[in-house]
Amino acid sequence: MRKQRGRRPSPTAGPAKTSPNSAYRHPVPDPNSLLAVFRQQGVPLTLAALASLLEVTGERQVADLRRRLEALRTAGQLLVNRRGEYCLSEKLDVIPGTVTAHRDGFGFLVPDDGSDDVYLPVPDMRAVLDGDRVAVRLSGSGRGGRRAGTVVEILARSRDSFVGRYHRERDLGWVVESGRSPHHFIVTDQDRGNAEPGQLVKLEILEYPGPAHEARGRVVEVLGDPRDPRVLTNAAIEMFHIPSRWPEKALADARLVGLEVAPADKRDRTDLRTLPLVTIDGEDARDFDDAVFAEPQGDGWRLIVAIADVSHYVRSGEAIDTEARRRGTSVYFPDRVVPMLPEELSNELCSLKPAVDRLCMVCDMHVDQNGNVTGSRFYRGVMHSWARLTYNAVDLYQRGQPGSGVPKAVQPVIDNLYGVFAGLHLARGRRGALDLDLPEIKIQLDAAGGIVGVASRHRNDAHRLIEECMIAANVEAARYLGKHKLTTLYRVHAGPEGDRLDDLRLLFQGLGIPIAETAGTRPAEINRVLKLISDRPDFTMLATAVLRSMKQAVYQPANKGHFGLALSTYAHFTSPIRRYPDLLVHRGIGHLLDGGKPAAFPVEIPAAEQLGTTTSMQERRADEATRYVESRCKCLFMEDQVGATLDGVVTGVTHFGLFVMLRDLLVDGLIHVTSLPSDYYHLEPGARGLKGERTGRAFRLGDDVRVRVVRVDTDEAKIDLALEAGGGQQPPGRRPAEPRSTGPKRSSRSRR
Repeated sequence: MRKQRGRRPSPTAGPAKTSPNSAYRHPVPDPNSLLAVFRQQGVPLTLAALASLLEVTGERQVADLRRRLEALRTAGQLLVNRRGEYCLSEKLDVIPGTVTAHRDGFGFLVPDDGSDDVYLPVPDMRAVLDGDRVAVRLSGSGRGGRRAGTVVEILARSRDSFVGRYHRERDLGWVVESGRSPHHFIVTDQDRGNAEPGQLVKLEILEYPGPAHEARGRVVEVLGDPRDPRVLTNAAIEMFHIPSRWPEKALADARLVGLEVAPADKRDRTDLRTLPLVTIDGEDARDFDDAVFAEPQGDGWRLIVAIADVSHYVRSGEAIDTEARRRGTSVYFPDRVVPMLPEELSNELCSLKPAVDRLCMVCDMHVDQNGNVTGSRFYRGVMHSWARLTYNAVDLYQRGQPGSGVPKAVQPVIDNLYGVFAGLHLARGRRGALDLDLPEIKIQLDAAGGIVGVASRHRNDAHRLIEECMIAANVEAARYLGKHKLTTLYRVHAGPEGDRLDDLRLLFQGLGIPIAETAGTRPAEINRVLKLISDRPDFTMLATAVLRSMKQAVYQPANKGHFGLALSTYAHFTSPIRRYPDLLVHRGIGHLLDGGKPAAFPVEIPAAEQLGTTTSMQERRADEATRYVESRCKCLFMEDQVGATLDGVVTGVTHFGLFVMLRDLLVDGLIHVTSLPSDYYHLEPGARGLKGERTGRAFRLGDDVRVRVVRVDTDEAKIDLALEAGGGQQPPGRRPAEPRSTGPKRSSRSRR
């Protein structure tokens, strides 16, 4: 939004006036001013009384006032009493927030003000759903000594439909929502549609649950058998509200673009078609948005990173852009991709396929022998990819193995790229960037969509080469926009802090590896530890613990640096096909290339902050949706392993048991504390292990164990394991104690 010059500032609430609305330019005050009026009056007000007070007349204006009051009510700043009057929440000693439900029936309120959670007992949860916004009044202490509360008002429902499994018994049908909600929604025969027992369905809520009545719903879509991965993907799309249907206008606009670059679009661009640019991606890559080239130059290398020029085709405010912004990111499921852009763009005109002309945005850099980028420039180009290569093929070529299939014409480019990579890798090491080289899990499907395996994909130097080239281009994009003070979205990553850092230090201290207190601000300290454990068999578990100790990276207009990469400035430039923040970065660079002034770029700080919050949320939503599908696909694969005895490693410890990763299958399961040798088990500091009170036997992170697969629950994505052998370190000089009773085992205080 362009900055409006010469406009008077918005009025703020001041002392009482003869006419409360005399300070407002609009007949209906803004939300903050409405709250000021309530505080000024000092009593609850009906809609009619408030409209009269503000001299708001006319049907449309009154409706607008009602909408603003309801928005304040949804936000928890106003409540409605039994007389239909709006009241200030701050005067009623209530806490607004969002409900988090537990499958056992109780729940918690996550307050808007960031204070500690409030326990909500089962009776209060009978009328609310996970995610509902409610107002709660404190009523004492509850579970675990936490403060407890009573729901006084439901401010807003989190949804009007959901995904669940349809059940039927004795002529009664019902649906239980997938996830945390324990509610049963009654479904009459006339509302069941074609649903059959056991199928996943999408249910429209007809009546929400109440303290004295069951909820009701209507089946609006039958998704199918939950044992089918394709059905699981459909369920995730619905559950996590992933936009998957294209507006007709967006599709029509995409078709108008065509499949070939128009001759007029190639004008006024740098012609790179004679340079042997190549793409290097995975075997199953579905879009190609980056190409690379390198050649010797002076005391180092010339490195070109060419990115598909999506901003040329997707213009701000048009139908495709509006939908891309609503999606925020492409979502990658085992069986399909839900793209951010229509396939006419993502798979065709904006995909850098070999042997065809494509428009690109170019970062042209000089990299010295030490990996320092000593100069860079951006420009628009037209390119012609010389080859579509894969990581494995490039790795085979680099190691001198036969059968790589890398064409001779581009082999010198690959050699030069490895020269650049050697320098960039050195620079990465000097910075102290984290080396969390964790395997990627891939669900293997057959042609019919059935699961045939769960495999891990380990990265080779070709992966790292492309990663370093992309990081270099991302840094230069961030520097370029920052130098010109143009509003954009940076990729910001904070280091571990507070309890998370303390727990991480305790974990490694138990392994005899101290971590300095400065690790929260010095990634090199954590990387030093990662190098020390790189050869341990439990490296994956420990590296995962390091990863979990840090917050997720976010998008925001304030540049705070990237802890994991040990960079003071960073943005995303290299994937505008699948990430909306990258598209914004491209538009900013294009604006400057066209001679535009930074202040004239049509995105201001408040809008960028909102966009950063939204795109960060969309990224988390995509991650949660893919985890939902992958975890259940793993369970489906493990159903054939029930009864099998397998090797694993302890990767997590809680008061209720041990999480174990099965080594060959890279699947996680739980050994419940009741499946351990009989004892009273206590959680060690830093959640490093469970230790028996009587025997002193301890089961700790990193222990090798032999387990038996007992049960697989695909609905809950849970795998139950039983300990067969391993783990359980015995204190020196202490013999295992014999059971004191020959009677049945008794559960310990920790067993639930």
